Amino acid sequence: MQKKHSFCKGTAPYIAYTAAAFLIGLSACVGNQKSKNKVENIPQRVDPGWVQLFDGKSLDGWEITNFGTQGPIQVTESEIVLGMGDGCTGVTWNGNFPKTNYEVKLEARKITGNDFFCGMTFPVEDSFCTLIVGGWGGPVVGLSNIDGSDASDNETHTLKKFDHDTWYAIHLKVSSEKIEVWIDGEQIVDFFTSGKQLSVRSEVSLSKPFGICSWRTTSALRNIQLKKKN
Repeated sequence: MQKKHSFCKGTAPYIAYTAAAFLIGLSACVGNQKSKNKVENIPQRVDPGWVQLFDGKSLDGWEITNFGTQGPIQVTESEIVLGMGDGCTGVTWNGNFPKTNYEVKLEARKITGNDFFCGMTFPVEDSFCTLIVGGWGGPVVGLSNIDGSDASDNETHTLKKFDHDTWYAIHLKVSSEKIEVWIDGEQIVDFFTSGKQLSVRSEVSLSKPFGICSWRTTSALRNIQLKKKN
């Protein structure tokens, strides 16, 4: 609650100054909040040792995944925007892609909708798996599938709050021993694959070998990078 001030007779200049200061402060506060919530357009960049998979201007190297349920897809302001469909909407890489000992980094944000805004399907040796970010109503992160169980029901399952119009840095690392995932620098998945059966749900099978999609959610992707171990 704001503290009330008591003013005596003859303090009109002080009142005017205080009111002006309050309005300036309020304006700055609102401006800062807008700036904080604003989705900034950051130019494409390539980190040392990484290869950029998205040029920021076109879908060169990618193809729109023909799920049959997809919404519109467009490239705008250095982003791939996956429009909301009646199921999956996504893109699949049509070039060569490593099977193991590689890393992928990208940034993703949820625009509208409340399901996964980044479903990244990737190879693990001769198998495939999908990283789900924001599934099952919004908070679920995990790998689908492990021993037939999806991300909502296996040992990689975790819950995390994702806000709309906020960029999240997603980092995937696949080695001969395990799958690791970080979101905004926080490790979310540290999963040893030995003795485990990896697979993907039928809804995202067209994303193989490497693809990214959303589910009944409009999302955006940018700065998609690949690093292969020598």
